[in-house]
Amino acid sequence: MTEQTQKPLRVADGGELEDVLATHDRVLVEFYTRGCTMCQAIEPVLGNVARETGVPVAMVNPGDDVSLVEEWNVRSVPTLVLVENSEEVARLAEGFQGGAAIEAFLDEHAGTERSASA
Repeated sequence: MTEQTQKPLRVADGGELEDVLATHDRVLVEFYTRGCTMCQAIEPVLGNVARETGVPVAMVNPGDDVSLVEEWNVRSVPTLVLVENSEEVARLAEGFQGGAAIEAFLDEHAGTERSASA
């Protein structure tokens, strides 16, 4: 896997997010805000998920580009959106999630199942 898959990519705005989505067939996007403790806590979890599943993770703060709030229908943070071929496939917006829950979400919606030892 590339370094990009190893740790979450921080993107500055909608333009950078579109670039990431155009570069990868499948991306897990986290919408977060500064000062959100659940968002801070989930960042290392997302790095582990990226390594385990091979799904790149992009992190974007819709407060830095408010058009993202409406475009992506962000109503709470952290919000995780699985995007395939630049289209939303599934969404997980239930606060902090552990690695196992996020991996199960990806397994269900993206077919990223790994061996039982994971």
